[in-house]
Amino acid sequence: MTKICVKNCNFTIIFSLFLLILSIMSHPQTKKCTVLDSGPVTSTIPLISFLEQVQETALNTFGPNNFDPKLYIDFSLKSNLSVTQQAFAKLPRTQNGAVSSDVLRKFIQDYFNGAGDDLIYVKPADFVAEPNGFLPKVKNPEVRAWALQVHALWKNLSREASPDVKKHPELHTLLPIPEPCVIPGSRFREVYYWDSYWVIRGLLASHMHKTATAIVTNLIYFVEKYGYVLNGARAYYTNRSQPPLLSSMIHAIYQRTGDKNLIKKALPALIKEHEFWNSGIHKVTIHDSKGCSHNLSRYYATWNKPRPESSTTDKETASTLSDAADKQKLYREVASTAESGWDFSTRWMRNSSDLTTLTTTTILPVDLNAYILKMELDIAYFAKVTGQNNIAAQFLEASQSREKAFNSIFWNEKMSQWLDCWITCKDDQTWEASHQNQHLFASNFIPLWIKPFDSEKVMKSLASSGMVRPYGIATSLTNSGQQ
Repeated sequence: MTKICVKNCNFTIIFSLFLLILSIMSHPQTKKCTVLDSGPVTSTIPLISFLEQVQETALNTFGPNNFDPKLYIDFSLKSNLSVTQQAFAKLPRTQNGAVSSDVLRKFIQDYFNGAGDDLIYVKPADFVAEPNGFLPKVKNPEVRAWALQVHALWKNLSREASPDVKKHPELHTLLPIPEPCVIPGSRFREVYYWDSYWVIRGLLASHMHKTATAIVTNLIYFVEKYGYVLNGARAYYTNRSQPPLLSSMIHAIYQRTGDKNLIKKALPALIKEHEFWNSGIHKVTIHDSKGCSHNLSRYYATWNKPRPESSTTDKETASTLSDAADKQKLYREVASTAESGWDFSTRWMRNSSDLTTLTTTTILPVDLNAYILKMELDIAYFAKVTGQNNIAAQFLEASQSREKAFNSIFWNEKMSQWLDCWITCKDDQTWEASHQNQHLFASNFIPLWIKPFDSEKVMKSLASSGMVRPYGIATSLTNSGQQ
């Protein structure tokens, strides 16, 4: 694969500069390229700020052993917030402000419902103990028995939001969703974005098409309400998304069901999600070594504070930084890394032993752009299926442009892999490639998942990389202790 540059590249640059000047004249305060923490911040609800206080008090009272900060942010209130806040303020404290464990336990019991109590169990409507045609190629009786045990877990993980979440949303951090969902389990008590892709692949193997479609319906609802799919169904997740795999979920369901109504319902939401990832803070216009410009995407959370679900942890991470602006920048990088789904990995760190060196927002990720390329191909396919040929042509052209960018920005001929690209500000409006990250990560091979990049050369590179292990593919070859 070689770098590609159209013959009229100089004209393209001149025309792009002309459009850029018009844009600046229309929006003189807009800056597309900055290393400072000047990006937007999503507002949060008062309940979350209060629960962060409870979380910090619980850490001081119970200590760090077996302490899960998310537990306290997932509580829902038994009565209104002001009453609960007043009761919290009146708790007896020692001279150093500590609350005794017995007092705090009683307060929590009196004023809060348990984490996860606002989700109720619901039996999946299409679950049967052994579906017809279940894993037909699995003949070994022991393996088949194990597979059926895994299949039975769908009954344990199916939930829906309690009626009170919709009736009294101010008492909950859980967000109401229209349909039942499947949760990851354990401390993850709500639906998550990219987890749902693998959930749906499993549901389709279990012939549970209705349950899979219900999950997609919830994610479409998020796009319609917020403009993008949230990281998860909690109020503290509204400041970021996750790897955009919604179109791939819908494509997988459509291949099994042929449900055109789902395609028609989903298409406007997918176009809206595509716009989210290809405009504003997520869009990066970058010049390659030949002076050609390419539009690609990055992770960038609209948040520069400790993540509420990990507030005490994030504050501890930032405690080595003395400057408030440096802490804000770190908090945005931490949230943006969570948006990537790779929280946390040396992939995003300048110094692999120092989490405060996260710089996710100044990296063009191979996997994110591969997912968006897949989204563009899916949208073109869905539009063609529904007879919307203009939309199909538009997104096919977008996919071709992104494919050229892959060849120019991400491809490394020597390694036969696609590599993340570190970027730097050339001026207030443009980015330029700094260097490729030549460390080995599973994300280097994600484009193999997409038909245009099917490559025997890359398959050989993966096979010889040392990442293929007996039980799967390692995310990296660095043991950082972060994961």
